Amino acid sequence: MVRAEPSWPSGVMAASGHATPRMPPARCLDLGWVGGYSLDAMKTTPDKRKPSILSGIQPTGRLTIGNYLGALRNWVALQDQYECYYVLVDLHAITVRQEPKVLRRRCYEFLALYMACGLDPATSTLFVQSHVPTHAQLSWILNCFTYMGEAQRMTQFKEKSSRHSENINIGLFDYPVLMAADILLYSADLVPVGEDQKQHLELTRNLAERFNGIYGNVFTVPEPFIPKVGARIMSLKDPTSKMSKTDEDDATYVALLDEPEAVRRKIKRAVTDAGREVVYDESRPGLANLLTIFAATAGEPIETIVGRYEGKGYGDLKKELAEAIVEFLRPVQQRYRDIIADEPGLARVLADGAARALARTRPLLARVHEALGFIPE
Repeated sequence: MVRAEPSWPSGVMAASGHATPRMPPARCLDLGWVGGYSLDAMKTTPDKRKPSILSGIQPTGRLTIGNYLGALRNWVALQDQYECYYVLVDLHAITVRQEPKVLRRRCYEFLALYMACGLDPATSTLFVQSHVPTHAQLSWILNCFTYMGEAQRMTQFKEKSSRHSENINIGLFDYPVLMAADILLYSADLVPVGEDQKQHLELTRNLAERFNGIYGNVFTVPEPFIPKVGARIMSLKDPTSKMSKTDEDDATYVALLDEPEAVRRKIKRAVTDAGREVVYDESRPGLANLLTIFAATAGEPIETIVGRYEGKGYGDLKKELAEAIVEFLRPVQQRYRDIIADEPGLARVLADGAARALARTRPLLARVHEALGFIPE
């Protein structure tokens, strides 16, 4: 997700909504399916359609306050300006073994939380990846243009296989190709990526260029763009690591559905440092993380919060931060309870979203089929 305003090239609209319309419009995709990262695609077109954004997350673990502050809140702000596609990437999720009942429940839970946080299915397209077969169809075709050597060089496969040594499957090995399909289906010109995703983008570029070299200009070859990093919410126990919704230790995060007492307990036990003075200092990452969360949930500048705790200690800060989070989450949790009770309604949202996403991606897949010589459907 583009969380801060980077120095975009002229003519490319940043996810913040600012634009410099002096040049012909471009398309932009921000990837990051793996490990629960978010993926944003932005496409501006010469016609009067809104530019579009594709964003996704794996339906695993529990959505955290970090997910909300880092992604969901931005998604809500963008939906009136853009044609938005928000996807639960369940195909990527099963590269690690999932309990079927839990995966299905998580999909509905995440969808209900999306809506509780403000995403409107009448405005935005909400769907699950497995309901839109064009992703898997293009992935298989790209497999036939991927060399074993380049797939074996993917460092995230090595890292994930070391953590899941009992289940080193072909899907885990092959997920960068599915990610390439996700990207190429939306014809992105620019792909803002984090450092850990640059290798996947390079594979995507190689596949697009290889296919185009044989069959002509079918795919847009995306260019990398490394955005500035916005506010990051870090682990409550290890503030040098990002807060993760799939962490096995739930004391490391505040979940959007945590009960008030759980929030208070987790914040009370959150890591700070050996000091006593409440100041914002990045060399004191535990305290800096708590102040960042406080500012985001209370809607106040960090400087104002720091000034309020002059002469006070960490205990006072943590107590009031916990209450700020509880109040921040209260309306989201109430809306969630109302929405999750209507499972047939959620199923209808997903069916409608899948139909819209399929209509969006079929034309590109048809061009690929035509290039390969497949008989038209």
